[in-house]
Amino acid sequence: MIIFLTILHIVVCLFLIIVVLLQHGKSADLAGTFGGVGSQTAFGPRGAATTLSRATAVAVVLFMATSLGLSLYNTRGASTPAGGSVLDKTEQSKPAAPPAPAPQQGQPAQTPPAPQNK
Repeated sequence: MIIFLTILHIVVCLFLIIVVLLQHGKSADLAGTFGGVGSQTAFGPRGAATTLSRATAVAVVLFMATSLGLSLYNTRGASTPAGGSVLDKTEQSKPAAPPAPAPQQGQPAQTPPAPQNK
């Protein structure tokens, strides 16, 4: 299931990138070249939804759904003993540091030499 969801997520990502790059900008006409909006409305002209804008909306919804599905699948697997955080796994795989040897009876504790100022 995770492999299918990951492949679907990658395909949706590539489709979303292509669809967004194919769209024209908001001011893609000649008036937009010189900074004009091309209309006297407050926020600029708004045309009908094109096929590319609908495809973008569908791709965004699929992207969010696959992202949510992957995250839910990952957190659900974390409750099992095999799952968990990557940091938890690295902490478990590190060997424990050997303890420092304790000073023996009758010997003074060793102190590091004092730094010399020149």
